[in-house]
Parts: sequence; structure tokens; C-alpha cells
Amino acid sequence: MNAASAMPDATADALVGCRVALPESRALEVFAGLLERRGAEVWRCPLVAIHDSLDQVAIEAWLDTVIEVPFDHLIFLTGEGFTRLTGFARRAGHEADWLAAVTRTPTLVRGPKPGRAMKPFGVRPDAVAAAPTTEGIIETLSGQDLRGQRIGVQLYGAEPNRRLLDFLEQAGAETFPVWPYRYADAAETGRVSELIEVLIAGEMDAIAFTSQAQVRRLVRVARADEHEGALFAALTRTVVAAIGPVVADELRAHGITPTVVPEGQYFMKPLVSALSRHLGERAIQSASP
Repeated sequence: MNAASAMPDATADALVGCRVALPESRALEVFAGLLERRGAEVWRCPLVAIHDSLDQVAIEAWLDTVIEVPFDHLIFLTGEGFTRLTGFARRAGHEADWLAAVTRTPTLVRGPKPGRAMKPFGVRPDAVAAAPTTEGIIETLSGQDLRGQRIGVQLYGAEPNRRLLDFLEQAGAETFPVWPYRYADAAETGRVSELIEVLIAGEMDAIAFTSQAQVRRLVRVARADEHEGALFAALTRTVVAAIGPVVADELRAHGITPTVVPEGQYFMKPLVSALSRHLGERAIQSASP
């Protein structure tokens, strides 16, 4: 047996015996399956549900503008946003016109997810931000002359993203933001309180966040239960995984340090691989004499 084959594998079955909390909603079973196949015991607690915007009139007016008076640029922050907008266009009978308009318009996406959402519709982004963050978009656009440009910007939730809109407007552009989906509470508050108690009791090895809204709801319920300090202390003893830099920054904004953030690719499989690697290496270190 050579030295390489004698080394323990830090990822195969790395999650056997580990309890991992999942606040995910939309792709909960997919995410849980990825973890369970590596041996994890998954605590399912979807914190946030995603719904279409209630302002159908505003969404359809924005889509009409894209189609009839095309923007000079389109910016998509999320794959969910593109998918929801396409759904609105389909229900209004304008899907083909919408997709054709996106194809004709120079399109910038924040990270890989919008491009993946576009692919089944035969649409490709023209550019991907330098980093999958607001700052990455700003960096990508900083060298361009945006004076007089009309720019459609897909935002999400209730986030105004003043940082991005202010940058564009200060650069001389006219912005046309749209919010195609909203967040709502998913699990009942009692279930979230139970998750918080389990974390405080040290019964979870890890928790994996995939959105800012998940972090905010967990903190909000902990604050209402007067357990915020105890939760934050518990999370210093728990492996906290974030799907990418946006979620990691949200955690840091609340004083929570993310333990695991995948590099370069910000979706579920890389997150599971990074989490498995971290927990596997920790188990090997713990077993070492």
C-alpha cells in the first residue's frame, strides 16, 4: 500500500454521524439528499418561502418596457429573478418577446446562477461580474461610460440595493429596478425556536445557509425569544456554512463568522463538498493521537 492510499479520505462518508441543520426552502430535498448521501443526519427547517411579487401590474409594465423600448443594459442578480420574470412574461403571453429582448440586450449577471437559469431558454449572459457580489458588478461596470444609459436591474425580496443603484445613477445612468419575487416566513415560528434551542444545546454539528433572508429570520426569531446572545455564542461552536460571499457577508453583519464558504462556485454541490471536506478533516484531526 502506498502512502497516498493509506491516507484517510476527508470527504467520503465525511458526514457520517454529523447533524446538519438546513434552513433551505426551495431546493430543500435536493440539498438534504446531497448531505444524506454522505451520511449526514439532516434537520429540515425551511425558514423562508419564495413567492412571486404581488405587484403584477408593475412587473408586467417593466416587461413591456424591456420588449417595446429596450434598455441599453440588463443586470440580473439572481437566477430566481430571471425565472420569475420569465414566468410573468409567459402568463402575460409575451414569453417569446421577452426572451428575444433579453437576447438582444447586453446582459450582465452577478454570478453563475442567472446564467444557469437562462440556459434552458436558449439565452446566455454577455458578461459575468468580476465577483458574485454587488461590488463585483460595480467593478465590472466601473470602466464603462454609463452616461445616458437606461439600465434595467433585477433586484429581489424587498432589498433596494442602494449601493448598486446609487453607483449607476452617479455614473449618469437611468435605472429601472424590478423586484419579481418576495420572501415570506416558511416554517412556523415554534419550529424555528426549536431549531434555535437545539443549536444552543450544541446538538447540531453544522448549519448551512443559502440566502440572506434565512440568516435574518433566524436572528429575528432568536431576538424575539430573547435568545440572540445564546444563539450567537452557540454558532461560535458550530460549523456555519454559507453558499457564497453574499450570505457570508450577511452572517458577518450580525457578528457571526462563517466557517465554510466554497471558493469560486456558489451553489449547493460545491457547498456540500466544502462542508464535507471541513468536517472530514476535523474528524481526522480529532482522531489523531
